[in-house]
This record gives sequence, structure tokens and C-alpha cells, in this order.
Amino acid sequence: MRRSNKKQLTRGPGIRLGVGLYGLCFIFVLLGLATITRASELNASVDRDKIAIDETVNLRLRYSGDESGGQPDFELLEKDFDILSRQQSNQYRVINGRAESFVEWTLSLAPKREGELMIPSLHYKDQVSNAIPIAVSEPQSRPEDSERKVFLEVELDKSKVYVQEQLLVDVRLYTTIGLHDIATQPLQVTGAHVEKVNEQRYERKLNGTSYAVYELTYAVFADSSGQLTIPALAYAAVAGRRDPFSLFNRNSQRLRLRSLAKTVEVLPKPDRYSGAHWLPATSLGIVQSWSQDTDTFAVGEPITRILTVRGEGLRAAQLPPLPKLDVEGLKTYPDQPQQEDQTGPDGVTGSRIETTAIVATRPGSYQLPAITLTWWDTKNHQQRATQLPAFRFNVSGSAAPAAPSQEAGTLQTLVPGTPSLEVQDHFWRNLAIAALASNLLWLLYFYHLRRQHIRANGQAVPKNPRPHKSYGSSAVKRAVDSGNPRHIQQAILNWLHTRWPQVESATLADATRQLGFEELDELQELLGAALYQQPPRPLPMGKIQGLVERLMDRRAGHNGEAEEAEALPKLFG
Repeated sequence: MRRSNKKQLTRGPGIRLGVGLYGLCFIFVLLGLATITRASELNASVDRDKIAIDETVNLRLRYSGDESGGQPDFELLEKDFDILSRQQSNQYRVINGRAESFVEWTLSLAPKREGELMIPSLHYKDQVSNAIPIAVSEPQSRPEDSERKVFLEVELDKSKVYVQEQLLVDVRLYTTIGLHDIATQPLQVTGAHVEKVNEQRYERKLNGTSYAVYELTYAVFADSSGQLTIPALAYAAVAGRRDPFSLFNRNSQRLRLRSLAKTVEVLPKPDRYSGAHWLPATSLGIVQSWSQDTDTFAVGEPITRILTVRGEGLRAAQLPPLPKLDVEGLKTYPDQPQQEDQTGPDGVTGSRIETTAIVATRPGSYQLPAITLTWWDTKNHQQRATQLPAFRFNVSGSAAPAAPSQEAGTLQTLVPGTPSLEVQDHFWRNLAIAALASNLLWLLYFYHLRRQHIRANGQAVPKNPRPHKSYGSSAVKRAVDSGNPRHIQQAILNWLHTRWPQVESATLADATRQLGFEELDELQELLGAALYQQPPRPLPMGKIQGLVERLMDRRAGHNGEAEEAEALPKLFG
């Protein structure tokens, strides 16, 4: 009994000791789980909740728990705030024997508008931060210029403008300290066209203080009358020394500057304005130039006329097209107009350049009509007119003679400026008609006898005699294959002289006017555009080949008549 009791006494404490160790481990596990559960949280805080529109607020977001990379989605903040800077730090510390680790993000936020804004709840690793309301008020009263180190200024050159008139907006950044990484917000105006026209840096002294000035100039053109608002602009910059060997640049400070919005009254077009196109400008001019001396203008030789319209305070898109040139005796080949905008401190100067190749078809004296443009003087608030005077020049050379044969009953075309023909005596006119009719009857009679003679000898009369091969037919084909418009033009002209000897013309235009062939007129237009326009218009070779084939078919009909006419004199032999 004693032995058994002794065994029980020695085993009892061991059992109690084992139970105590397991219990302590279980308690530590529970405490550890509680600590982990309690540490996983996401908290947000700000340095202040009431700011002005031109001030910033710092948001601090802290996550306590196991950190394995990544970051919250900050896009929700960009609805009401601009994120000027963003920093991240990881920390581990022990307080009173308790270990703690967390990751923290610090953001500098600038409000986009006034009123009650809200920093929304952010999400990270299944945790949600608290939302924070921010009250944004109007800009606070600004100190005197001498007390400000950095500020933004917006200046307008006019308080009232007409619709589509140029308004200059100068945005200036003043600073007495070193700035870098300047981020500018482009000017965007609802209901207007905006164009940046100038950028410059200079120094200016205000109230005895020297400032470095960074200036941007915009030209604004209102689309309609009424109130036009120039919105507030926000600039961001970094002040302080930039240290290339520092990862965080702790000596620098990020600044955000904001200007004040401005309102402009836009006036409608005046009722007393009578121009065909509304052109509000500070000045408007028309300049004419030629590719060569007009004293050497000859028939069939191209000369280029260049008209340039320049308007100060107008965009090139606002300048209207000039009247088309339509003068009898002149062929014109207008080129595509060119538009160009030149920018500078005074805004936009628009130019419209119209180029036209002119070919005279006959000699003589020509006058190009005057060109007048009505515009509105925005400086003196009155209507003005700019005129390019009429231009007269002479064309030398000789015109092609008129076709010797005309259809019966047609009258000779009178050249402008020649005296009217006297009415001939009816007796002589009737006598001439009778003589022509008699000769025609005799020709038909001998032609009929000739055909009967051929049939009697058993010879077949071809219905469509094949034209004989003459100079020009093969040359035209070779010229078309070469694709050279000048070679094609000359080959067709030589071919016309071969097939129609009565056509005595020095240019293809004169031959076209004498013969009146539709395909020949189209050929002359296409070749002229390729030769005289600047830049030359490419030849549509498929269309050129089709027109030449049609011209050859027309030639075949005329050639058959020519061969029959050649056969008639043999009846008299």
C-alpha cells in the first residue's frame, strides 16, 4: 500500500504540470488571434476639414496588419480632388514589449470646386476606411504683392468682345523663389475656340519686389453672343532645391496655385453691318502677285496669279473664298486654297492663299475685275472695306484662224469689239445659195455614176473603208503610253493637222474651239490641268485612253468622207 501510494504521489504533479503547459499555449494562441484580428484595420484622417478653394488638405491613410504589397484604389478621390503628391512608408515598432507594423500613405489633395466635398471610403485588403467631409470656401483675401512669394494672375485685353472676335487671355505665374516641375492646366472655355499663341519668361518688378514671370497667352473666339466665362486655372509646382541623390526630396515643397474665374460680355453682330461675311478683325488686306512679268503674257502660255488675304485677329478658317475668275478668252485652272495661322503676342493672324493658272486663248487687252471684302474694325467699331483694284494686262501672239467651212445658214461668230457686219443684199445671198446647191447636185450626180460603174465591173463597195495610216496616229498612241501630258498634247495637235488640214491652230485650245469635238474638249481640260496647275494634277490615264479611242473613232468617220471626196476627181479624168 505504501508503494502504490508513493507512485501516485510522484505521478500527480506531472499530470498537473502537463495540463498547465497546454493551457498556457492555448491562451497564447487565442491572444495572438485576437491581436491579429484587432490589428487588421484601415483608418483615414486629414490635417484639417475646412479649406479655401486655393488651398490643399493632407490625407493620411494607415493600414495595420499583414502587408504584402499593393495599394488602395485612389481613383475615387479624383472626382472632387486633384492628387498633387503621393507618398508611402512602411513602419515596424515595439511599444511596451508589443510589436506593431503598418503601412501608411500620405496624399496632398487640392479641391476642384467649392462647396461640401467628401473624401470617400477607400478599400484595401478587405478593409474599408472611414469617409471624411471637407468644407471648401471661396479664396481668402490675398496679401499685397510685396508679401506674396508665388501667385497666379489672369488678365484679359478686353471686357467686351463681338461674337467670333479675338479675345486675348494672359496667364502669368509670379515667383520670388525657385520653382521646378511646373504643371500647367490648359485653358478650356465652353462655347469658344481656344488656341495658345505665345509663351515667354521674363522679370517684372512689383512694388519694389522683383519677380520671375512665366506667361502663357491664349486667343479665345466666342461662338455665340451672351456671357462667356473664363474658368479658374490651377497650376502645380515644386518649390525648393531638387536633390538628385535624395529619394524623397524632403527639402522641397509642392505648391498648388489657382486663379480667379472671369466673365466677358459677348456682343452680337451689329445690325448696321452689311457685309456678306462677318469678319471682325483689327486689319484686313488683299495682296496680288504673279509668277512672271505680265508684260510677257502670250497666247497659250500659262501664268500663275496668287491672291493672299491676311486678317489680324482672324483665324484662316474664318476667311471667305474669293470670287471665281470668269473672263472671256481666259482659261483658268484654280488650285486648292491654302490656309495658314501665324501666332504671336498679338494673337492669331490668318492667311488664305488662292492660286490660279491662267491661259489666254487669243491676244488682246484683258481686265480682271476688282475684289472687295467688307469687314468690321474691332478697334474703331465701324465697318470697313478692303479692295484689290481691277488689273489690266495685254496678251501678245496671234489667234487661230476661224474654220474655213461652216454649215449652211449659220452666221459668222463676231469677236467682241469688232464692228457689226452690214446686212448683205438678198439677191447676192440667194445667188450664192443657188450656186452652192448646184455644185452639190453635180457632185452627187457624178458620185452616183461612179458607183454604178464600179458595180458594173464587179467591184465591191466597202461600207466603211479603213482609213489609211497617216502621221500622228501611232505618235498619239506612243505619247499616251509615255504618260507625259506635253507629249500627248503635241501629238494630238499634230494628228489633228494631218487629218483636218483646214485646222490651222498653234494651240490645242484653238483646235478644240474650231472642231467642237466633245472628247477633244475634255482632253484639253485634263492636259491643261496637268500642265498649268501648281501643283500639277495627275493624269487619269484610263480616261485619257478612252477619250483618245473615241477621238480615233470620230476620225474614222471623217477619214471615210475624205477618201470618198478624194475619189470624186477621178471621175473627171
